[in-house]
Amino acid sequence: MSSNRKPGIHIAWKTVTYRSVALVMLAGLLIFFGGMRLAFPQFTENGIKAANAFGTKILETVAGAAGPAKSGVMNSQQAHFTALDGTVRVKKSNASSWITADYSVPLEKGDVVQTSSEGMAKIVFNDGTNYTVKQDSLIVIEENSANDQQQTNVAVAVSTGTVDLATATYVQGSKSQVIVAGATASLAPESAAMVRNDPKSDQHEILVKKGTGEIERNGETIRLADWEKVNFQAESPHMDKLKEIGPPTPTSPANMMPIFVSGTPKPVEFSWTPMANAKGYRLRISKNPYFSSTIVDRTVKTADVLVSGLGQGAYYWMVQSLDAQGKESVESEKNRFTIIPKGKDTETISLDIDPFVQHGHVIEMTGKTEVGARVMVNGREVPVIGTDGSFHYFMPPLAAGESVITITAQNAKGGVNTLQKKVVIQ
Repeated sequence: MSSNRKPGIHIAWKTVTYRSVALVMLAGLLIFFGGMRLAFPQFTENGIKAANAFGTKILETVAGAAGPAKSGVMNSQQAHFTALDGTVRVKKSNASSWITADYSVPLEKGDVVQTSSEGMAKIVFNDGTNYTVKQDSLIVIEENSANDQQQTNVAVAVSTGTVDLATATYVQGSKSQVIVAGATASLAPESAAMVRNDPKSDQHEILVKKGTGEIERNGETIRLADWEKVNFQAESPHMDKLKEIGPPTPTSPANMMPIFVSGTPKPVEFSWTPMANAKGYRLRISKNPYFSSTIVDRTVKTADVLVSGLGQGAYYWMVQSLDAQGKESVESEKNRFTIIPKGKDTETISLDIDPFVQHGHVIEMTGKTEVGARVMVNGREVPVIGTDGSFHYFMPPLAAGESVITITAQNAKGGVNTLQKKVVIQ
């Protein structure tokens, strides 16, 4: 013993890690099974086969708990509101009472949507089909599903009222159908139609405005193209096919266009595309998108007209064609424009917009303008402008497709600046 070693009890140890223990145990097991394999080859092989079979059985049981995978199985989907105006109610398929429609309310198979006399709703389905449910209408979502091959199946029943719909480009084998009074219309991709159902007067019609559609009722099938329609009554054995005169396309004022006026307002020029065989046109201007009340209702012979007396604010306008018998076409698209006062000899004020941030159908916008200025987006005023002129604004949900966003800044002296940007909502 070394002379430096002090008397007493001394403890020594060596650190052993879990990894070392595991490696030793693994080596022992390999040696054990190797010996068993040499000593009892048949018994060892049978044991390995039994273990493999047991493991396979457990995996199959776990996988089967979710149900076997079946090609073509349809899975339920949701639709969503992208525009709401006035009173709109929803009754969920599993509920007995109505709730107020809201952008956060998902729409599923069996749900019912109802609009009041001043209500309007726009609904977009996952396949891109969109429905505009007009005033005093009620619809039922009969089907909304998709399978593993991305084939979709959308069907909506119009119980009463008027509905405009447009289909998108969807996968071959998909279906987009609208049902009215026992007739089923199957629409092709990139088609548009209008459906009216008036049970009280027993008048039912389906008009294809663009694309093609097949209407089936009581074993009878009629194919429709642009501006063709069928109408029928409940007891009619057959449907009547008619050719409609198409409406003009509004051109000026363009949709969402601001019109700046200084001093005494000047007449506003309205123009649209002339239509062959049209003997006249009916122009209507309203302060609301439902045209429940109009401030101008005028019949003219030409495809343009000057209208005086329009003050500051937002307006909607549309036009219809008239044939030789005075019969009106369906309504054109509705354009919205805003008349904004502008000061004399004022310079354009600053307006900078950051890149848009898209949240589904909602656009988030940030920007900066002159201190004290007001900002309007598509005619709606941004509620809060910072003391430095900065603003942050979430737009109401936009419909699927291309939209034009108009941002206008205006100061107290009448100075203005307008920017327009296009966005595409998928």
